Amino acid sequence: MGQAISKTGAVRALGAMSGTSLDGVDAAVLVTDGHDIVGFGETAYRSYSTEERAVIAASFGKWSGPEVQAAARVVEAAHLALLEGMAPVDLIGFHGQTLAHAPRAQGTLQVGDGGLLAERLGCPVVWDFRSADVELGGEGAPLAPFFHHACARYAGITAPVAFLNLGGVGNLTWVDPTVEKPEDAGALLAFDTGPANAPLNDLMQARLGRPFDEGGALAASGTVEQGALELFLAEPYFARIPPKSLDRNDFAEMVGLVTELSDADAAATLTAMCAAGVAEAMQHCPQVPSQVLVTGGGRQNPVLMQMIAVSLDCSVAPVEEIGLDGDMLEAQAFAYLAVRVARRLPTSCPGTTGVRAAVGGGTVSRPMGRG
Repeated sequence: MGQAISKTGAVRALGAMSGTSLDGVDAAVLVTDGHDIVGFGETAYRSYSTEERAVIAASFGKWSGPEVQAAARVVEAAHLALLEGMAPVDLIGFHGQTLAHAPRAQGTLQVGDGGLLAERLGCPVVWDFRSADVELGGEGAPLAPFFHHACARYAGITAPVAFLNLGGVGNLTWVDPTVEKPEDAGALLAFDTGPANAPLNDLMQARLGRPFDEGGALAASGTVEQGALELFLAEPYFARIPPKSLDRNDFAEMVGLVTELSDADAAATLTAMCAAGVAEAMQHCPQVPSQVLVTGGGRQNPVLMQMIAVSLDCSVAPVEEIGLDGDMLEAQAFAYLAVRVARRLPTSCPGTTGVRAAVGGGTVSRPMGRG
């Protein structure tokens, strides 16, 4: 895994994230010692072009072959274009792009070569965050929960709280911030709630040539098809005890359930499915959280946020309510995890991925000639 970074105390780490909703690459600087958040630095974003998005989408669900290689080249070029313009940092956390995720079968695949980025950017890069967790029996996802624990403590929250990320897939982290270390028993429970933006984005792209339902406008004009929603909720995944995780395409049949519906009714129904998955997920929490703080693109969809709010017994608000940046939380998470990897600290534990014991994943690549 390489040597731990020699610098002690807080370092400036840059995290980069490209999610399954395929909007683009997020990058964010975090100042941290791998335990506490000291401060937040600059952020940047680069959207994928329609052509880049199509290349990556064509590789979803594949484990090898020319489509996967083409996607890797797009991901690497997009990250380099964005990160080259940012100020120097001590360390970079590079998540890469998840193409396939089947932890109980083939494993998990994120494309993008961290060694290439280290050479081109002249900075150590931590990458391949998920493989070690999967090899030790974990789901390999979600990985942001350790950072969510740090965020709750940074914000001074003292009661149990939940972070809900609504990206391509939804994931929930239940946090007890009174437990000092994220790997300690009772600190965290995390798992994927179900599909979030991915099916709706795919529907919008296929039917209307738009990347997403801006402001939930189309869903707001439609009616939820209850029969389709009931079929969706009959999926065995929802009854499974967490930790548990999903691949972007695990619920691909959702789109099939709305094929015969109008554009507006289909959008409303897919939005309701996302909200229903969240409501089901809350049943697994050790206790009702004091609030649900929402991050990711889904928090900007008022129809989705309202559907979630009416189905839960606690307040629901974007993470901005506690001074965090919901667009950059995942990128910041991989900056945080990069420092933990470099300092040989755990990045996942039984409560977050179901791994047998707390484990620190990730590979550290350094530019040639820089030990």
